[in-house]
Amino acid sequence: MVPILLVLLLALILFGAGFAVKVLWYIALAVLVLWLLGFLLRGTTAAGSRGRWYRW
Repeated sequence: MVPILLVLLLALILFGAGFAVKVLWYIALAVLVLWLLGFLLRGTTAAGSRGRWYRW
């Protein structure tokens, strides 16, 4: 009985980790797309030149 419970617990942990990693990949992809859009569509300064593409 105990080995079956350990195998089920291990499967649950691995499934949870795999799901979390997949969600993190989707979040990283969304942030990359937003960053690229911000880089390509950045505004101009009062002098007419392009502003900094970073915020820090």
